Amino acid sequence: MIRGIPQEETRARVDRLVHTFPQDMRAAVLSDDQYIYYLCAFHFAPTERPIMLIVTREGERILFVPYLEEAHAQQMAHVDRIVSYPEYPGKEHPLKLFTKLLEELHLTQGMLGIDYDGYPHILGYQGPVLSELIASPLKRLHRELDRLIAVKSPLEIELIRESCRWGNLAHRLLQKYTRVGEIETEVSMRASQEATRIMVETLAPYHKSNSRWQEGASAGYRGQIGRNSSIPHAVGANLIFQPGDVLVTGAGSAVWGYLSELERTMIIGEASQQQKFYFDHMVALQDLACASMRAGVTAASVDTAVHDYFTAHKLEKCWRHHTGHSISMRYHEGPYLDTGDNTILEPGMVFTVEPGIYDPEVGGFRHSDTVLVTDSGVEFLTYYPRDLESLTLPL
Repeated sequence: MIRGIPQEETRARVDRLVHTFPQDMRAAVLSDDQYIYYLCAFHFAPTERPIMLIVTREGERILFVPYLEEAHAQQMAHVDRIVSYPEYPGKEHPLKLFTKLLEELHLTQGMLGIDYDGYPHILGYQGPVLSELIASPLKRLHRELDRLIAVKSPLEIELIRESCRWGNLAHRLLQKYTRVGEIETEVSMRASQEATRIMVETLAPYHKSNSRWQEGASAGYRGQIGRNSSIPHAVGANLIFQPGDVLVTGAGSAVWGYLSELERTMIIGEASQQQKFYFDHMVALQDLACASMRAGVTAASVDTAVHDYFTAHKLEKCWRHHTGHSISMRYHEGPYLDTGDNTILEPGMVFTVEPGIYDPEVGGFRHSDTVLVTDSGVEFLTYYPRDLESLTLPL
């Protein structure tokens, strides 16, 4: 059983990041909480108080935190040194104190890599940016960092597999409890709470969610019920399930910071001819997308194949979004299965595959599965039934 992110895992990530540094780059200065977690396993709730991670060219990690986070960081973070400051905004602004730290470490004498020019605007944070405080040239590292994150290690893949298992349970309970006359919020909460309880009882004390996006396991509808299912990113509306409703679900779980995505289209009662027509095309689109994926092809080519299917079957009016996205610590990450993304797929990349069909008069039809890219194709990490018979609910 995986009991967290080991030191050797984050050490390898740091080494890979440092290997991308240009010759004149002295260090990376990062303030995004997900990048920080990736590189030193420190999970925290971002607030207006800046938290910054320095990764030097030699691979040293220095964590800059408010005093209230010092004990937490000492307990959790894979770093070589922790430096704390009193409070924000404080008598002296934290970013000015951080600049002094960079000067003490002799890191302002060359280029610095950054994710943000200072600290992002979180919960009312105000302050100077780094480029106002130091003369060093700054280089954005989002591209390098996102590329590292896109190719998963064996440990990361196993964490995502574990996430899929508990998302599967939450969805199974969601389907079990969904009945005509029930309220979507009550059904979603019941399924999520029960799945989370079983998950915690099974994995404790060797499990933490460590995610800003999710606690435990969850499944729900997010308002995608009946005709509202034709709105891909609807929001919960406390709708009551009715006979004939098309339902678009979402389920997943957080395991040591890693996520997965499972979505299904279900129908209450026997599907109408139009519902069956769209359902069958939706499954065919997802099959086509997965068949188009393997190491060496571009992300764009997968989405292009899906677009060609829409055109060939005269379904263009039912198109709303690209085919999928990468997933791990964030629900949505790059690269994207989109005609504008020419990233070459590599073994170890993990994507959601979720082409959808949307008709405001009938509903929305979308399955989403989390898949692993291999040399020869994809491996499904989610494994919930995809056929209409399995996803038809009794009246």
